[in-house]
Amino acid sequence: MKTFLLTGLAITLAITIWAQHKKQNNMNLNKLTPEEEYVMLKKGTEAPFSGEYNNFYKKGIYLCKQCDAPLYRSSDKFDSGCGWPAFDDEIPNAVIRKPDNDGKRTEIICANCKGHLGHVFLNEHLTPKETRHCVNSISLKFKPDKPEQISKAYFASGCFWGTEYYFQKLKGVKETTVGFMGGSSKHPTYKEVCSQKTGHFETVEIEYDPEIVSYESLVKFFFETHDFTQTDGQGPDIGTQYLSVIFYADQKQKEIAEEYIHKLTIMGYKVATRLLPVSTFWPAENYHQDYYENKGTTPYCHKYHKIF
Repeated sequence: MKTFLLTGLAITLAITIWAQHKKQNNMNLNKLTPEEEYVMLKKGTEAPFSGEYNNFYKKGIYLCKQCDAPLYRSSDKFDSGCGWPAFDDEIPNAVIRKPDNDGKRTEIICANCKGHLGHVFLNEHLTPKETRHCVNSISLKFKPDKPEQISKAYFASGCFWGTEYYFQKLKGVKETTVGFMGGSSKHPTYKEVCSQKTGHFETVEIEYDPEIVSYESLVKFFFETHDFTQTDGQGPDIGTQYLSVIFYADQKQKEIAEEYIHKLTIMGYKVATRLLPVSTFWPAENYHQDYYENKGTTPYCHKYHKIF
């Protein structure tokens, strides 16, 4: 009788495991990169402070990277200082807790696809809920409450390689493109602009998220990364194509630029920066794009100097 019961339990357990395995195989799972497989399937851990969502606080929902199941709300995310995204609560029934193979910690996995997420820790006195879900960024996808808003700004401050170099490092800047603006000819080449016959300025197009960095912050950063008092170029680069210019897209941008030129004037600076309306932006040749990033060097005629 006991043998029969044990055999029956074993069969039931085997059927349950088979059903779960079949369910997982029938899911429409996302293809994982080798790095994602290492964490989600082989229960690895990404390096601390390296993940995309460690220092990330936009409003939205965090999904499972493998199956897109909702796991965490942004309202439950907090800065634990541990180097990985931390949440003090999960979406109900989204996460399963199980003893870790090390016999000490508690592993957390996606309840839907069983992908490894990280570990949960209790009673650390970090939040009133006394809970910290320590999750690998690589196990997550983020769905914002609303689509990301991208705006554009255009600045000329000498050699566009150096201008781009600094703006690329500014938080909230999503994309940069170097090119030309303000001239009369269409599709100008770098050589033509350098002849100073087209009237163009070496310009950087900046795509940015206004929820992270404001246009006002961009203007301040523009003035702090070049010599806006130089009237014949920038540093050793002499020529009209290297002049300091802010291209404004609307009245609000113009007023912000005027405000900071006025502030600088009061501070005793003789501002040479011109204000011009946005016109057609012509991207420069490919070899000019991301110049310093590709070359692995730093600008010779730009540097950061805090003013504001």
